[in-house]
Amino acid sequence: MTQTSISFENVWHRYPANRAGAWTVAGLDLAMAPGELLGLLGPSGSGKTTLLRLIAGFERPSRGRIVIHGREVAGPRHWLPAERRGVGMVFQDYALFPHLNAWRNACFGLKRGQGSDRVRWLLELLGLAGMDERYPHQLSGGQRQRLALVRALAPEPAVLLLDEPFSNLDVEVRLRLRRELPDLLKRCNTSGILVTHDPEEALAICHRVAVLEGGRLHQCDTPQALVERPASAFVSRFVLQANRLPATRQGAQLLTPFGMLQAAPQPSGTPSLVAGATGTQDAPAMQDASVMQDAMVMSDAIQLDADPCGNARVVGREFLGQGWLLQVESQGQELRVRVPLSSPLVIDQRCTASLVPGALAQVFPDGRAFQAV
Repeated sequence: MTQTSISFENVWHRYPANRAGAWTVAGLDLAMAPGELLGLLGPSGSGKTTLLRLIAGFERPSRGRIVIHGREVAGPRHWLPAERRGVGMVFQDYALFPHLNAWRNACFGLKRGQGSDRVRWLLELLGLAGMDERYPHQLSGGQRQRLALVRALAPEPAVLLLDEPFSNLDVEVRLRLRRELPDLLKRCNTSGILVTHDPEEALAICHRVAVLEGGRLHQCDTPQALVERPASAFVSRFVLQANRLPATRQGAQLLTPFGMLQAAPQPSGTPSLVAGATGTQDAPAMQDASVMQDAMVMSDAIQLDADPCGNARVVGREFLGQGWLLQVESQGQELRVRVPLSSPLVIDQRCTASLVPGALAQVFPDGRAFQAV
């Protein structure tokens, strides 16, 4: 039997004030391995922070079981208080005590009988040696977040919960801390769950990433699998920032507002959205012509040509270093289109949007691979 660090078994949750409303967590089944760093990714209201609160013991599930290192902590007949779960938490606002110096903050969570040797080791490991007497207001944002990590890890928790811990830091410090996090957890022999809105952050450092929407789990997979084989249109759009195009069948092809798509024959097992999906020989039958489908295409699969009478208008522009990412409005939807630095298109300029010939698309709900013609 595979050992697990945390498992959710058909967990449902709804806040008491919202008894007749939507579930914040709906039928979740999820397990993570010891030592794993699991990312929770999704938009606001998707249930990410609620999951942390359920693990920590701040909320009780309406149904289902939660097990931490083989011990049931929440279930129909059992409930373990938060202080007995062996769980540490790190928040985005640090939650340090302003009237305590760094040393006393770091030692605050120690249980009776625990020595301070581990605190000293963690302070040195995180670059805070020699700062014992400083108060939180005398530390930089990065140092305060490191101190919060020390305090959470000092009692040797089995699991560390991180609720958007880097969102209040400047870019350089955020990148440095998130690079250090996986090694820190490994050296502390601790599993971690990282809540974030940022797909790049989750994909960069987590062993697996769980993608949530409206309390439901769309996919939990490795970063590579999420990129190569998104399980739903939502995963493709939220994680990969792909464009969703409505598509309807016309004979053996699919019609989108920006061009036609045809089935893309690819070798079996080839990655989907980025480099083609599974071969067409074992693909499911095409949806009925009357059924609207979602064709997901990447930002470089659409080309824009300046045209005063075109079907699209540039409404935003972001500098990406080696090119521009344009926000383009067309036929009631907004597209994200990557263009080279030499592109003459500017905000409010009209243009014609069309699919790049040969560009790949993944069509849901069945996930088949198509290419533009």
